[in-house]
Amino acid sequence: MTPKPCAAPIQEERIYLPHLEGYRCFACGTDNPVGLAMRFYLSEDGQGACSDVVLSENHVGWETIAHGGIVGTLLDEAMGWAVITFEREWFVTRTMEVRYLRPVPVGAALTVEGRVERRENSLCRASAVLRETGGRPFARASAEMAFLSEKRVQMIPEVHRKAMEDLFVRLLLAVDGPGESS
Repeated sequence: MTPKPCAAPIQEERIYLPHLEGYRCFACGTDNPVGLAMRFYLSEDGQGACSDVVLSENHVGWETIAHGGIVGTLLDEAMGWAVITFEREWFVTRTMEVRYLRPVPVGAALTVEGRVERRENSLCRASAVLRETGGRPFARASAEMAFLSEKRVQMIPEVHRKAMEDLFVRLLLAVDGPGESS
């Protein structure tokens, strides 16, 4: 599929994470004509999930500045992909706090990175930073993610459960390699 205008070009030397094709998620979906088309890769140290994005004039809040909700979406999605990649469990964002440090210009090359900070039973703490690619931060976030109980997971349509379970296996192989387990 052709990348959307806000998706940055894929760089071959990175370890890109497997993703789901055909879904309409606004942030990472491949089948959403107005979505962000975020594609994630491992951070250089292998402990974070990163995505490069160039926001367009469709993402403004005021003239040439990105809307704060779009900035929050980028941060939430990066934290979500960190949890998906390293915990490989179903979850929802329970709380999220965003600190806007300076205006985010549209048309600029941006990188967002999410990390899992710690796990505490059925909860997980994550953090994210949005910065100029290779530069200063524009915004930071922290969140508490709640893992879903088996009862809640069973409420998800089977086709979606199977797709995510397959993604979890592919992520395990991408991050840990064949023959390893976490």
